[in-house]
Amino acid sequence: MHDNDVSLSEVHQSIETTNKKGWRKVFSFLGPAYLVGVGYMDPGNWATDLAGGSKFGYTLIWVLLMSNLMALLLQGLSARLGIVRGRDLAQANRETYPKGINFFLYILAEIAIAATDLAEVLGMAIGIQLLTGLPLIWGVCITVLDTFLLLYLHRLGMRKMEAFIVALVAVIFISFLIQIFMASPDPVEIVHGLIPHKLTNEGLYIALGIIGATVMPHNLYLHSALVQTRKIEKNDEGIKKAIKYNRIDSTIALNIAFLVNAGILILAATVFFKTGNTHVAEIKEAHRLLPGFLGNTAPILFALALIAAGQSSTVTGTLAGQIIMEGYLKLRISPMLRRLITRLAAIIPALIVISIYGEDEADALLIFSQVILSLQLGFAIIPLIHFVSDKKTMGKFAIKPLTKIFAWIITIILIYLNYKMLQNEISGFISTAGIGLKILIGVAVLALAGLLLYIVLHPFINKRITFRNIFMHHHAQADLNLEKKSFSRIAIAVDFSAKDEVILSHARTQGNEHTIFFIIHIVESASALFMGKDSHDYETRADQEMLDNYIQQLTALGMHVSGSLGYHERIKEIARMTKEFDADLLVMGTHGHKGLKDFIFGSTVDRVRHKLTIPVLVVNI
Repeated sequence: MHDNDVSLSEVHQSIETTNKKGWRKVFSFLGPAYLVGVGYMDPGNWATDLAGGSKFGYTLIWVLLMSNLMALLLQGLSARLGIVRGRDLAQANRETYPKGINFFLYILAEIAIAATDLAEVLGMAIGIQLLTGLPLIWGVCITVLDTFLLLYLHRLGMRKMEAFIVALVAVIFISFLIQIFMASPDPVEIVHGLIPHKLTNEGLYIALGIIGATVMPHNLYLHSALVQTRKIEKNDEGIKKAIKYNRIDSTIALNIAFLVNAGILILAATVFFKTGNTHVAEIKEAHRLLPGFLGNTAPILFALALIAAGQSSTVTGTLAGQIIMEGYLKLRISPMLRRLITRLAAIIPALIVISIYGEDEADALLIFSQVILSLQLGFAIIPLIHFVSDKKTMGKFAIKPLTKIFAWIITIILIYLNYKMLQNEISGFISTAGIGLKILIGVAVLALAGLLLYIVLHPFINKRITFRNIFMHHHAQADLNLEKKSFSRIAIAVDFSAKDEVILSHARTQGNEHTIFFIIHIVESASALFMGKDSHDYETRADQEMLDNYIQQLTALGMHVSGSLGYHERIKEIARMTKEFDADLLVMGTHGHKGLKDFIFGSTVDRVRHKLTIPVLVVNI
């Protein structure tokens, strides 16, 4: 298997599983799929579930079940890619496709993230309005505040973030469980709804919406990264067990998502369809009618579940955005800025539409976000199938022919259904558009179709794949040419770039033959951000190898050198490790940017030196 360094190994193998046995081992793998599963019960799915239940009763439950089985297979392929190759989907794309193709794939992925977050913003805002009575536009503005919640969860670590998401999922699940208990549906009719039925034209349209809104592109990127949170033995047996346990994780989490979606549909079928209210297709309309059927408790539970669905999905959507940006562009920015970019891309369209057209268009905007997502799906699924089918990179863990056939069948079905949903949604708009706009839409459709066709045919056109380096850092110089000075205990902060030679040279000039040097590098992958010292992802291991290489080279030059990796918060870690080493000098590099660049990439030197009482030698590189 080709072994390039990666830009974002994400949370690859950062939670210990190798020293656990029995149920503890199974439990250690549970978590990633819950973060993925919330995307299958986000506010974007509620409208189609409500419409399906209110218009057709229980007869579309089998559509939900079918879409869940599709999701299980595709998410399993995503997890397999991350476990076997140690790559998330964005990294694998950048490693394989030409730069121009990857640029367009990145833009499409970012649009998908923005569309996903738009659904979460609207869902949370509607939930806040239903619960408190605040105007919808205020609720949209309030959703900005969850930026700070996400940063707080980052600091707590991956396991606590997973626990937070599971708690929100539990709120959603319990809320609908209570409402269904209050509604008392007929179990026989529910079971009958699991049997496929012939659909009318209107039923087919709603079924398209249910299936089209189920599998979302960002979940495939997300899952391929999150499975790498688990530290596994990188041998055949370890990989096989990891795939098995992650399959258990996915099965549990996605079936919970299925039960939630089925719960929404069953609630709508019992409360609205059976009472003749077959027109209910909007979230606020369902909330307004619930008290008349189930009492005043039901709408409160409904609103709380909606807020929980929006909040849980927005946390994972932001993480997916970070994965995509680092994977495609090799660009790592502060979590705060990444969160603001994602949230503003969702809030601004919502504010504009609500301000101009009023609150009644919120549900239309929610549907529009799902249409945008439908355009992106093929661009994520097709590369994924190619990657997990490739025996050169996956070895014995490449998917079997039967699995491949099912995967392609599902892909064709999903792309076709999403195309039909898109066609239905925009057909009226196109019929009233001017000739110029029609030409523009036609060109865009042809361009997307051409890109999709290229991705389908790429493995056959380019049989000899040239892998590209996807490591976040530039490789260090092979041979270091250093000079010498004096200090007794010198700490050196490096970033594994070609500029390290300058920093190490300045550090050496401050010491003598008795000086002890201590090299510090801070790992800032998503794994490090979440797991701290427990991080053991692909990037962490690569950084450790580079650190060992530095130590070996400097030791060969007669220097007394040791070193260690730090994790998570760059400033605090450099200061802490310098103090623990009892250094009398810290040598750091600075890139000299300020203002906006400090906001984007972070400022280190000033904040570190204020935490120390020893001299800090700042090397301008």
